[in-house]
Amino acid sequence: MDEEYRTQVKVPRERIAVVIGKKGETKSEIESATGCKLQVNTKENLVSIYGNDPLKLFDVQQIIKAIARGFNPKKAMLLLKSDYVLEIIELRNLVKKGQMVRVKGRVIGEEGKCRELIEHLTESFISVYGKTISIIGRPENVMIAKRAVLNLVHGSPHSNVYKWLEKKRTELSARELLSQDYLKEGYKDE
Repeated sequence: MDEEYRTQVKVPRERIAVVIGKKGETKSEIESATGCKLQVNTKENLVSIYGNDPLKLFDVQQIIKAIARGFNPKKAMLLLKSDYVLEIIELRNLVKKGQMVRVKGRVIGEEGKCRELIEHLTESFISVYGKTISIIGRPENVMIAKRAVLNLVHGSPHSNVYKWLEKKRTELSARELLSQDYLKEGYKDE
């Protein structure tokens, strides 16, 4: 007999409806994709997750956290891919209360351009919500995006952050090309 595991995620009141989705579609989609059962307590803003596979339970927990931190469910579901991770940066640990709006504005940029550029250059997704900035993507890309965000939070000029991101993007592209060439060469020898 399989052992059932359980975990809970606290979700902001205004994000509970997003977890459930229109006519329960999001909740059902998560359940069918993972084999886990979700129970949403709208009074306590808690999502309980039940399942027999602890790894799937962890995946669902990450998806719910991503939705709770402002991502739309489609982007949050990317966390089902084994090579995608969620990183949550707690701003309250980094900036004073009075600086929160200014710091979030620096990361978002005028008309969202800064956030979009970081997302584009790191092939990741960023959500600025509440007192957090969250990132979804492949681990190496997420670490680069996180560093760019933290540099902005700590006051680095946007131009310096953009230059650094361009450099990292070039390094990543070169590394990917080298690994692809290496793989192709390896197959030729056989």
